[in-house]
Parts: sequence; C-alpha cells; structure tokens
Amino acid sequence: MTAPLTPPHQPQSNDPWQAPPSGSHAAPGEQPGLDERRTEIIQAAVIAAVLTVVGVALGWLWLWLAPRVPLVSDDTAVFLKNSEGEEAMGADGTFVLLALAFGLVSAVAVFLFRRRGGIPLVVGLALGGLLGSLLAWGIGTWFGPTSDVVAHAKEVGKGVTFDAPLELHAVGAAILAWPIAAMIVHLGLTALFGPRDPEPEWGVFHGASSYYGAPQAEPEAGTASGPAEEPGAADGRPADGPGSARS
Repeated sequence: MTAPLTPPHQPQSNDPWQAPPSGSHAAPGEQPGLDERRTEIIQAAVIAAVLTVVGVALGWLWLWLAPRVPLVSDDTAVFLKNSEGEEAMGADGTFVLLALAFGLVSAVAVFLFRRRGGIPLVVGLALGGLLGSLLAWGIGTWFGPTSDVVAHAKEVGKGVTFDAPLELHAVGAAILAWPIAAMIVHLGLTALFGPRDPEPEWGVFHGASSYYGAPQAEPEAGTASGPAEEPGAADGRPADGPGSARS
C-alpha cells in the first residue's frame, strides 16, 4: 500500500469550500471600496453645487428668450392686447427646451469628467438639475416684469401696452425637465461607453477533470476501467488466500 498524496487533515488547494486565508480581499469584516465610495459622494456634492450655480445662466436665458405677453389698460381693468396669442405657452415651452438642453450638456460633462456611472453621481446630477431649475425660475420671475399688474397699468397710463409678469404655468414639467433629461442621457452614455465588468473566469475541464477534485487519470487503451480482478476469478477457480486449501 502507498500513502495518500494529500493528508486527511489538510484540505486540498482547489477545494471551493475552503475558507479564504486571512488578509485576502474576501476576509470577513473588510469594507472594500470605502475610499472610492467616499470620493463618489464628494464628487456628487460638487456636481450638485456646480449645477445649482449654472441655473443662474438658465434663468437669464429664459428671461431673455421667453416671449412677452402684452397687456393694456383702460383705467378700469387690464386686458390681453391679443386675446388669441400664445405668448404665455411660449414662455413655458422656452423654459422646457432650455432645461432639456442644460440637462443634455450637464450629463455629457459629468460623464466626461467621471467616465463611469454610480448612484451618488446620478443623485448629484438630478439634485443639481432640480435646484438649478428652481433657481432659474426664481431669477426669471424676480428680474422680469413686475407681478403687480394694477400698479404697473396705472404707471404706464391708459391704452399703453406693457408686459405681463413672466410665469410658469406647467411648473412641474418645467422644473423636472432638466433632472430627468440629465439622468436619462447619463445612464445612456454609461450603458454605451462606460467600463464593462470583467467576465467571470470558469474552470477548464480536461478529460475527467472535476471542479471539486483533482483530475483523474484516464484508463489506457485496451485496459478495463472496472475494479481489478483477483487471480483465478476469470476461470472460476477460487483465489488463493489464508483460508483456501490447496490440492
């Protein structure tokens, strides 16, 4: 008899159920990627702050490009000069189009800056777009025509045309246009051009190799693969043994 190649008390090196050695990347209690996660959160906060400041540019562009709604007064009431005009809807449409453009540009800029996805980055992008839209709305209404229409009508006089306050009628759609567009574009860029996860490495099976054990030698050609037969078993004679009798 020969001694086994692997002692019973020592597990095989290719045992998949063997516990990982201490100090490896899979050791219990370890928190991989903690520094990277902290960096992503900081970058997301910076992105949200920058996009909020960029909302100032959106507000001034809306104030400059939005169509004005002309009003006129007859000393008793204030009327629309053109009752069939669509200037009021044009103000909402201008804001939405500008917000969509800002969402597209901001998503591309964030992707080029980071070159990967991540929940903190997407949250920072959406939060910055939302705060930037709110700031743009406030700038447009604050620096636009006054909201005191009656006082403005008395100031300009009877029959003089003046501009109505700059307002948003579809507030929800206008405010959410920037963050929604930014998230969709960023997720699309990440899916198309972001880094891919490495493919899992599979074990190589050769002959009678097994993932759970060492490879087994294949039987040579012309030999039986079954258990070895004792002498004399083939011709029906009993095998020689301690208790067998010889004639």
